Amino acid sequence: MPLGERGGGGDKSESKYCGVETEFNDDMPHVFSFNLSPASFDFLLAPLMDPSYRPSLMDSDNKVPPFAASDLVLSPSQWSCHVVGKISSWIDLDSDDETLRTDSETTLKQEIAWATHLSLQACVLPPPKSAFCANYAKCVNQILQGLSNMQLWLRIPLVKKDDDSSELNSGHVKDAWEQWNLFRLLCEHHSQLYVTLDIPSSLPSANSLERWFGEPLKAIILQTESFLTNARGYPCLSKCHQKLVTRCFDHSIQVIISGKSRHDLPRTSSNSAGQDADSTLRHPLRSYLDYMGYLYQKMGPLPEQERFEIGYRDFLQSPLQPLMDNLEAQTYETFERDSMKYIQYQKAISLALMDRVSTEEASTVTTVLMVVGAGRGPLVRASLQAAEETGRKLKVYAVEKNPNAVVTLHSLVKLEGWEKIVTIISSDMRLWAAPEKADILVSELLGSFGDNELSPECLDGAQRFLKEDGISIPSSYTSYIQPVTASKIYNDIKAHKDLAHFETAYVVKLHSVAKLAPTQSVFTFSHPNRSAKIRNQRYTKLQFNLPSDTGSALVHGFAGYFDSTLYKDVHLGIEPLTHTPNMFSWFPIFFPLRTPVVVEPGKPLEVYFWRECGPTKVWYEWCVTSSNTRSPIHNSGGRSYWVGL
Repeated sequence: MPLGERGGGGDKSESKYCGVETEFNDDMPHVFSFNLSPASFDFLLAPLMDPSYRPSLMDSDNKVPPFAASDLVLSPSQWSCHVVGKISSWIDLDSDDETLRTDSETTLKQEIAWATHLSLQACVLPPPKSAFCANYAKCVNQILQGLSNMQLWLRIPLVKKDDDSSELNSGHVKDAWEQWNLFRLLCEHHSQLYVTLDIPSSLPSANSLERWFGEPLKAIILQTESFLTNARGYPCLSKCHQKLVTRCFDHSIQVIISGKSRHDLPRTSSNSAGQDADSTLRHPLRSYLDYMGYLYQKMGPLPEQERFEIGYRDFLQSPLQPLMDNLEAQTYETFERDSMKYIQYQKAISLALMDRVSTEEASTVTTVLMVVGAGRGPLVRASLQAAEETGRKLKVYAVEKNPNAVVTLHSLVKLEGWEKIVTIISSDMRLWAAPEKADILVSELLGSFGDNELSPECLDGAQRFLKEDGISIPSSYTSYIQPVTASKIYNDIKAHKDLAHFETAYVVKLHSVAKLAPTQSVFTFSHPNRSAKIRNQRYTKLQFNLPSDTGSALVHGFAGYFDSTLYKDVHLGIEPLTHTPNMFSWFPIFFPLRTPVVVEPGKPLEVYFWRECGPTKVWYEWCVTSSNTRSPIHNSGGRSYWVGL
């Protein structure tokens, strides 16, 4: 199992969640067995080279670098699955000392080459020694171009100490994120470059920490000095540290324990007489590992909905084209499993029926209800259940353009005995000539962004057969966006190496994403729309301000959501603050930026959004401006992404 992966189905017994940083030791088998014996640490962060090694001091007759061990002392699987290489910490590729700089470059390349030979999954690079680390980044970027699978994790101290002699010696960097961002930009957002954070005893603000969960964060390193002591004398963490560690586990980010034990606990466990004491010798950091295990187990198994969604996390999906394409049975089945959605619809229909027909008229008045886009019938069922619940009489027209879904509808109506109540219409709602007008018009045409599956165009066309005082369910919906850091999603789009993918909106189950500011509303549509001239084009300008304690952040794009009013106070949506609980029909939508934008503290990010309509298609365009950036308008004229009418 890959390092740091959480066990499937909530079973954490096989997950590798905690490693240990070790000192240099040329007896690698002993280091391995001592730290990774049964019921101990999962992996090592181990130096690959003797720290005293300097190429310039080597005897010209001895060309063999002093590596920690031969590749033969451990099996290939042990090297690959249980060892993360630690590159020598003395390396300084931006030093003014030419000898040190040359030695650093030679050593870095030698250690990476050795790690590649050992088939290690990753190596941890030492922190940059200066504010502008151009030569370091240049060498690393060059190495990255030649790597096949191995990852490089840049170690960054989360908060620098004022008295640290290794403070950046030119142009003091106040924010660790800015140091990481500079290095990452110099390396062109390379997909095999990750970050590892050294966690201090005192944490920065929650908003400042939040940024890192949208970055390619692979591990956090907890120093033993960051631990507190509980009433029994055992190590524990502050509430803020506990929250950080738990969040890391949830994002498959490893935890590495570093340093010497600061808690005086027994090194041996009780054993029967005559048993070899060495066999029960505890690792000096075992109590820290036990505490990490306690936090990990405390998380509990993943809920059923999250287990269902786990395969979709940060996975790019193209939005549906419901007017152009006919949905497949599997897609219908997925949506129909979302019981919460239909519970909300049934509530809304019940309210509408009671408002439409009084209790006194319930036995004599029949309400005409039309389900437009009936699919395989879940809204028909919800409507009939609402009628039964309220004691109202109902006549239903089920309008569906997909001939395959119509077959299922006919079977459902026959099976349930609804022939006298439900009339099935196999037609596009925009073309159908209704024999009578409806009291209530019900649809589920909403997309992740509300209007992105052309609900406005469909309902505007269908409202001609709604009575003047008729009710539309939903009655309105609003789209929302917020700026996000989403390094993984950005790199997945970047891998396509074309413009079109950066101008396409994707449906994504957002996971490794940092939400940088609260959502703001974009476009609102209401139904029925009784305007004399209906125009569904929209334009808006929004201004986002990051919380003052966040620091700078990189915006890779915008997460989009919707919230809808079905009827009166019955809502349905995925906007984070008002998200309908236990509903999974919609994942957020993501609008990428071709070039990520740095937003600085106190500087606003202005966003421009358009919804454009043509004779055969509808599309979005977007761009941003910040204090030092002006992006081009994305998807001009719908050249890359559009929804067909």
